[in-house]
Amino acid sequence: MKIQLYYVYILTTNLNRVLYTGITNDIKRRVFEHKNGLNDGFTKKYHVHKLVYFEVFDYVDLAIAREKQIKGYSREKKIKLIEAKNSGWKELLV
Repeated sequence: MKIQLYYVYILTTNLNRVLYTGITNDIKRRVFEHKNGLNDGFTKKYHVHKLVYFEVFDYVDLAIAREKQIKGYSREKKIKLIEAKNSGWKELLV
């Protein structure tokens, strides 16, 4: 039996100017969708598709709570969160 995992992630633009926080149960598929503009909305409009941060959760309610928490952070706090794990803002491959 496969265990379902949930991911809270942060995407940015190539120049790291815009931050987007999201949640998914399939990080590879979701990043592919963002990169290829498959869903209309904020990330497509602003070309936000570079994965720079993610966390993994076993329970969807914990992931949702964390997504809400990060979305409530100031830009400065989000930057500190990213830089604690990815100081060079390199694109993470999943």
